[in-house]
Amino acid sequence: MTFASQEIIGLASNRYCVFEPILPRIQTMRVLVVNNLITEEDQYSAVARQAPDFNAKRWADLERKIAGMALNNITGNIQKFVRTPEIETVSLAQLDEAAVAAFDPDAVVLSGTLRDFDFYEPRLLDNFNAFIQTTRLPVLGICGGHQLIGQAFGAQITTIDGQPPATKRSGRLIEYQYRFVKITDTQDPIFAGVEDRPLPKWQKYTERRHLLRVWQNHGLEVDRLPAGFAQLARGYLSEHQMFVRRTAEQLIYGVQFHLEKSFQDWQTDKYWEHRNESRDGRLLFDNFLVEALKFRGKGQQVLTGDLSKFAAAPKAQAVSAGSAGSVSDVPATGF
Repeated sequence: MTFASQEIIGLASNRYCVFEPILPRIQTMRVLVVNNLITEEDQYSAVARQAPDFNAKRWADLERKIAGMALNNITGNIQKFVRTPEIETVSLAQLDEAAVAAFDPDAVVLSGTLRDFDFYEPRLLDNFNAFIQTTRLPVLGICGGHQLIGQAFGAQITTIDGQPPATKRSGRLIEYQYRFVKITDTQDPIFAGVEDRPLPKWQKYTERRHLLRVWQNHGLEVDRLPAGFAQLARGYLSEHQMFVRRTAEQLIYGVQFHLEKSFQDWQTDKYWEHRNESRDGRLLFDNFLVEALKFRGKGQQVLTGDLSKFAAAPKAQAVSAGSAGSVSDVPATGF
């Protein structure tokens, strides 16, 4: 029997990709996913309403459509890493201490974004900043979520070539497709297992253990390391690809790239085989969930030893914020 065809009886989801069986090591976990895209027409700022192409309904419809894909990618990862997950999705407007306390998650994952932040109604950013600056829950911010974290702790958001977003709404330099980033702190536990990436199943670059190959799709970046954060990885176009805030009260990770692409289009991939290509991304996502449980004092929920003997219970259904829809008429957004 080949490694690719091995089946582990009892697992609800059996393979990471066509090369490697999936052996989820987290028994149970509660994860709150935050949809950072705009969901309602009244959530656009006065600045947005002055844009030449502004159309509240058309813009909001597009953001809701993209959100369906983005959130499905994120929850799909969680459902494959956790044997019995509980997942709840809230919008940025719904994110507050009361909503969080009601669900009592073990981790919070922030989705990407589409619009420039000055197009958001200011109260959305004010509420987010108040939450992220005080939360004691482990947080992972992805792409636009990474940038939201950055601005909350003092960084500015600029175009990749250092311009204020308002001065260059279109024609921006974009970091797109799979790119290499360089790990700058190999000791951080989010990189656990990088040294053990199998060869030759993974690509030749894995011989250089300080490199990650991850999916990029962004035209904005944080212009500096936020106050109280440590840098974890850097890139050729965007310097601050990964950072972390690790204190006794907080564990907050930000990643500029899309580590959640690992399982996109599981049944239908034809051109971008993310389930094969983004193995580094899913390694980091899995490690974040494990570190979040440890930070919450729930390390016993991480299984050790021979994982094949643990059967998985039926997977919980994520609370969806939108249908996936067709991607044929949606511009590339990183989702």
